[in-house]
Amino acid sequence: MMMASSTTTTSVAAVNTNANINTDRTRRKKKKKSLLQQHQSKQNQNSQSHAKWKTEAQQQIYSSKLIQALSQVNLNPSSSSAPRQGRAVREVADRALAFAAKGKTRWSRAILTNRIKLKFRKQQHKRQRLASSSSSGSTVVTTASNSRSSRKHKVSVLRLKGKCLPAVQRKVRVLGRLVPGCRKQPLPIILEEATDYIAALEMQVKAMSAIAELLSRSSSGAGSSLEPMSS
Repeated sequence: MMMASSTTTTSVAAVNTNANINTDRTRRKKKKKSLLQQHQSKQNQNSQSHAKWKTEAQQQIYSSKLIQALSQVNLNPSSSSAPRQGRAVREVADRALAFAAKGKTRWSRAILTNRIKLKFRKQQHKRQRLASSSSSGSTVVTTASNSRSSRKHKVSVLRLKGKCLPAVQRKVRVLGRLVPGCRKQPLPIILEEATDYIAALEMQVKAMSAIAELLSRSSSGAGSSLEPMSS
C-alpha cells in the first residue's frame, strides 16, 4: 500500500510539473506574439509618419503655419542685423515644423519645450545681472573667470571621454546631438527619431523653397508693373 501511494504521489507531481511547463510555454508564446504585434504596429506607425511628410497636403499645412508665424516676426532690416533675422526665421520654421508634427515625436516636443527653457534661462540671466550689479565689481570678475575655467575644464573632460569611446558609439553620440531631444537616448530611439526628423526637414526645405520662389515672382511682377508707370 505504501509503495502504491508513493507511486501515485510521484505521478501526480510529474503531471503537475508537466502542466506548469506547458503553461509557461503558452505564456512565453503569448508574450512573444504580443511583442511582435507591438513591434509591427510601431513599424507601421513609423512608416506612416515618415510617408506623411512626403505628401502635398502636409506641405501645404506646414506652409500655411510657416507663413502665419513669419508674419508675426519683425524682419525690418534697419532694426536688427542679418544673422539675428536668419536665426529668428530658422527658429520660427523649426517651431512650425514641430507644430505640424503635433508633438507626437520626441524631436518635435524638444523643439516646442526649448523655447520655454530659453525664456526661463533669460529670466535667470537677468536676475543674476541685477544681483551682480548690486554687488562689487571685483567679485563679479572673479566669479565670471571661475565659471569660464570650470566650463573649459568640463569641455576638455567631455572631449577626452569622447575620444576614448569606439567609433560607432561616437557616431551615435553625434547623431543624438543633431536630432533634438535625443542626446541621451539609446540607438533604436535615435534612429527612429532621426528618420522622421530627416523626412520632416526635407519637406521643410521644399516648402521654404516654394515660398521663396513665390515671393521672388511676386516682387519681380510688382517691379515690372511699376516700370511702365515710371516711364
